[in-house]
Amino acid sequence: MATFEEQLKALESVVERLERGDLPLEEALKLFEQGVGLSDGCKKELEAAEGRVQVLLQNRNGTRRVEDLDLEA
Repeated sequence: MATFEEQLKALESVVERLERGDLPLEEALKLFEQGVGLSDGCKKELEAAEGRVQVLLQNRNGTRRVEDLDLEA
């Protein structure tokens, strides 16, 4: 299975090719379908990571607190 980063890079490549607008319809549809699959895979990876972060932020009394992550730091 490809890593999140590999899937994201492949998705970016698909989007770039589709945005050029020079593909025959059938090829564009196949690429779009591939892109949807890659997007779904990335979404699942992100949801799993979010779940792991929430568990790590779990308070000692057992309740979860959800915090926004400062990704710019």
